[in-house]
Amino acid sequence: MNHTQHTITSRVTVLGHGLHTGQPVKMTFAPAPPNHGFVFKRVDLPGDPEVHARVEHVVDTSRGTTIAEKGVKVHTVEHTLAALAGLQIDNCLIEIDGPEPPIMDGSAKFFSDALLSVGLQEQGVQRNAFVITEPICYEEVERNVKLTIGPSNNFQALVNIDFNSSVLKPQQAELKGLESFPNEIADSRTFVFLHEIESLYNAGLIQGGDLESAVVIVDRHIQPEELERLGKIFNKPNIQVREGVLNERGFRHTNEPARHKLLDLVGDLALVGVPIVGHVEAIRPGHKANVELAKMVKSQLQKQRITRKFQTVEKDGIIFDINAIQRILPHRYPFLLVDKITEFSPNRIVGVKNVTINEPFFQGHFPGNPIMPGVLQLEAMAQVGGILLLNTIENPESVWVFIAAIDNARFKKPVVPGDSLVFELELITMKRSICKMKGVAKVDGQVVSFADMVASIVPKEKS
Repeated sequence: MNHTQHTITSRVTVLGHGLHTGQPVKMTFAPAPPNHGFVFKRVDLPGDPEVHARVEHVVDTSRGTTIAEKGVKVHTVEHTLAALAGLQIDNCLIEIDGPEPPIMDGSAKFFSDALLSVGLQEQGVQRNAFVITEPICYEEVERNVKLTIGPSNNFQALVNIDFNSSVLKPQQAELKGLESFPNEIADSRTFVFLHEIESLYNAGLIQGGDLESAVVIVDRHIQPEELERLGKIFNKPNIQVREGVLNERGFRHTNEPARHKLLDLVGDLALVGVPIVGHVEAIRPGHKANVELAKMVKSQLQKQRITRKFQTVEKDGIIFDINAIQRILPHRYPFLLVDKITEFSPNRIVGVKNVTINEPFFQGHFPGNPIMPGVLQLEAMAQVGGILLLNTIENPESVWVFIAAIDNARFKKPVVPGDSLVFELELITMKRSICKMKGVAKVDGQVVSFADMVASIVPKEKS
């Protein structure tokens, strides 16, 4: 695996037509600077809007992976991204004059060949690879779908597919390193079952599909009149069934469908935005599962970046210690009410406040019977929630986080000196600068208080 970032040496163009629209499309790969990533530019629209290829921009995975940004969409991006990621390219601008890349032959070969024809350029900047250190798993039990990524020395993948078909038998494909992608995976075409063709076509999809852009698998007996209808759809008379497929030359590899699923996996995981060092094992993957795994990987990547930014010393069982918390929150004694963070993910956080008799508020709040004020429990809960919002704020130092509302607050039991107050908060919604959180406080596993909170994120005024 490359250790420095790469782009391409010069512009290169491919011409074709879109799979679903059937419209002619021109797509040009162009060099891009370090840390640019993969960006699609819709040159057919006013202002040439750009859509960054990021997993948070995925809006549909039904018949391919569609991304959108500010209302501008690019459909079926997975083969393009697979070619780029498979060649270990880090930065590229993809100019396109339509809503989807050309389907070409249904694989990534034309894109891969075009990129290799101009060559790669080393950029002298370290790659921001994400090294998987512990397994990450996505599973859909009811559909027998399972994707797991674990530690490895490079990117590897093993894909198993099973469509319960008498024609397409269970099979697998393996990639032991991206160096093998151009020769072993890139030319594997997308495939579709015959029974899906007419319904897709009648729904206004695959208008650009033909027997040169996909493998059509015949999974039942076909009547002559149906072959005639298919011939009209594909603009190819005298279609013959050969070895379980309509395509004249059959499969390029005996396990071409599994290889194509691996190709899709590489393309969808490119949406994480950085190279991944890990080993993927996938059972019956598809775009939805691929993207969900990519989201999980991206959340781990964000967590790693955030924790390393603020927590300078690794400590078992602690995400942020008091020193890190002081780097994150503006609060100070006597109003810093969080001692450590023990769990931290995009939608959930757990913080701890150790309550001691030395708390300044005990001097005046029931001095003979010290009880932590409920309002300070809510303040501590809000401070933990403010740390949770690190996942939603690119530069947390540039904003203030204020509590805008507290609803449904309840206090169930008193909190006294010696208690370890554990706050668990969950992010419910995030819209622009307003977020809603649900929080609960526990002592020894028993709920002592809870509340729903609304926080407002306000930019700091520049001096």
